[in-house]
Amino acid sequence: MFETLKAMPPDAILTLIGEHQSDARENKIDLGVGVYRDESGQTPILRAVKKAEQHLLDSQPSKSYLGSGGNPEFNEAIQAITFGGGARADKRVTTVQTPGGSGSLRVAAGLIMRAKPDVALWASDPTWSNHIPLLGGAGLELKSYPYYDTERKDIRFDEMLETLNDMPSGDIVLLHGCCHNPTGMDLSRDQWQTVVDLVVTRDLVPFIDIAYQGFSDGLEEDAYPVRIMFDRVPEMIVSSSCSKNFGLYRDRVGSLSIVAKDSATSGNLRSQTLNIVRTMYSMPPDHGAAVVSHILNNADLRDDWLVELAGMRDRLKEMRALLGAALREKAPDHDFSHIERANGMFSFVGISTEQVERLKSEFAVYMVNSSRINVAGITQGNVEHLASSIAAVL
Repeated sequence: MFETLKAMPPDAILTLIGEHQSDARENKIDLGVGVYRDESGQTPILRAVKKAEQHLLDSQPSKSYLGSGGNPEFNEAIQAITFGGGARADKRVTTVQTPGGSGSLRVAAGLIMRAKPDVALWASDPTWSNHIPLLGGAGLELKSYPYYDTERKDIRFDEMLETLNDMPSGDIVLLHGCCHNPTGMDLSRDQWQTVVDLVVTRDLVPFIDIAYQGFSDGLEEDAYPVRIMFDRVPEMIVSSSCSKNFGLYRDRVGSLSIVAKDSATSGNLRSQTLNIVRTMYSMPPDHGAAVVSHILNNADLRDDWLVELAGMRDRLKEMRALLGAALREKAPDHDFSHIERANGMFSFVGISTEQVERLKSEFAVYMVNSSRINVAGITQGNVEHLASSIAAVL
């Protein structure tokens, strides 16, 4: 039977990781893999997470199943930080715990396919590379709207609006809540207001992926797009992740929230969602969600976590500023100011595939072919080498 299967092409990021690990040069820099790193190059376990894990170790009475919807306290807490505290009493909203943001996206795709299999889902050009196989692989028809101008290194906002205005009513538009992956370029608040107005006018269904809440301007500030959309639309989908803001990558902690037009429809959506979960992975893993729930429901731990979250956010901003300053010195004839204007972990450098290859082969600087970099891979110790290397291949 299996002899009919052909080998799949290797994942570009995983290949890059392997090449970097096998590189013996001491000055090598990894800007490819999409995880947060501190100044020492490590992905730390947060203090608040360690304390919450110890609490669970000491007090958790059982490892029995929680049900397909996951941890109820986690769901309520995530719902509150995403939609605002009032969402707990809004019967239009239902939230389920999922195995990471990726699991959330796949469950959402299954629900959409059951509800309206012929609907089109529009994603930004470019978008996170895994959006395409996760959503398209479930059977959804994917289309794209303009988002990033590689020449101007800015958002193609007017063209984005034109495309949204031409979308058929009822189609789904996938939006990045903050820290757009891979560009790092986010809509301003005024632009978000314009998008919300157009979504309402055109009767589109917004699907907001907010995988980096807290990494742009702050936990509350980054929820702005979700909340203004929630106040205006009858239906929406929100996918969230705790991989970045809690550092729980390998524990796979995420959620899917669905807003329905009324409480009766919300009940139907929840039953369908739980059925999809039951037939896909049955139950989400508990540990990471229990950690998040304990942190968000404990005032001292929550405050400690917010301090750590601010520290990660500030470090990313600092590394952008350091690289921007170094590039102004090393390559004064080129404009890299977009790196400092962007938010979160990712940015395009704005160089060619050939130049990316030269960075790897000649200078031990690793990034994906699109020149997307993980800003968290920059440190005080490597920024000069990075800027000099970029300048050398221009």
